[in-house]
Amino acid sequence: MRHNNILTIFRKECARFFGDKTLLFTAVIMPGLLIFLVYSLMGKGIKSDLDSRMEQSQQPVAVMVENMPEEISPAFDSLDIQLGRFDTASVFAQVRDKEQNIVYVVFPAEETAETPNIRIFYNSANPASLAAFNDISYRIEAWEDEQCNIFDINADVNECCDLVVEEDKDDELADVLSKLIPMLILMMLFSACMAVAPTSIAGEKERGTIATLLVTPLKRKELAFGKILALSLFTLLSGCSSFLGIMLSLPKMMQMDSAEMDMNIYSAGDIVSILVVILGTVLMMISCVSILSAYAKDVKSSGTLITPFMLVIMGIGISPLLGGGVPEAWYAYLLPFYNSVQCMSAIFARSATVVPVVVTVLSDLIYTLVAVWVLEKMFDSEKIMFSK
Repeated sequence: MRHNNILTIFRKECARFFGDKTLLFTAVIMPGLLIFLVYSLMGKGIKSDLDSRMEQSQQPVAVMVENMPEEISPAFDSLDIQLGRFDTASVFAQVRDKEQNIVYVVFPAEETAETPNIRIFYNSANPASLAAFNDISYRIEAWEDEQCNIFDINADVNECCDLVVEEDKDDELADVLSKLIPMLILMMLFSACMAVAPTSIAGEKERGTIATLLVTPLKRKELAFGKILALSLFTLLSGCSSFLGIMLSLPKMMQMDSAEMDMNIYSAGDIVSILVVILGTVLMMISCVSILSAYAKDVKSSGTLITPFMLVIMGIGISPLLGGGVPEAWYAYLLPFYNSVQCMSAIFARSATVVPVVVTVLSDLIYTLVAVWVLEKMFDSEKIMFSK
């Protein structure tokens, strides 16, 4: 194999991609930038909504109370209470109106042998009404406990009773990331593949430029390797941009401070393992998309052929969210794409070992070589390459 020919094809594809500033911006820079902006805005929107509801919940509430026993009245201190008998229909109408901050409390009128039932009517769509319901429920339960106060719960505020281990907090963060990040990475890589592969092969078939390459002394294997390496580089850059946007926006998306979301829980070895797995995934993904693109007649039909493959990738991407844990058997990491997702999930969960990473990367490289061989045979087929 003449490596200079592969390098020539590689440089040709890179010149086409990197020479097109619009394509470079839309496929490499824009994905990460959009993800960062969208996720950050979503995080701010969620925070703004929570702050708004918190502000509404602190608004004063009118508490209408019927038949309140005198001994329980201290529990209602500091509340805006209206005692008396009220027209039920009128009060219910006011409570249903979520614009009015009203809670209606009805104590049993008579003592019975059964446990007295206190009815508290509120509107859960009104943050202030809901907060008042929780406050009144707590006050009544606290007053009830005081009638026979045998125990106090964490009464000494100077002593912290939360014995949580810091490592367990890190495990919670790692568990969330292990279910979320692999899916996002796979989706971003596939989006990048869709942006470059169809135009590189199906696009050249449509424009007729692929015929010029095929009639040169260039070997088909060299053409296949050159295109896959160039496409993989571009996809990897786009995937890294998206990954960076995800990681930078994640604290805002999860409503956490950057200090609370300490990514130092991952070692340099973990980061290297993730990058190696991503590289193997990119090579395999680009190879598959290139085969489908080479079989298509034009860019439009290429998109049609790739759509079912996209659905499969999406299904595999959400597998960590479905539970079941990371597979322990090494041969489970021979399954294409599933191995990458599960391997990344294990790395983010801080439970990965060397064997799954090695098996995943090696199997991805083998699948890539097989795909290159298939693509070479497709380039040799005039029926496929010159079909109209």
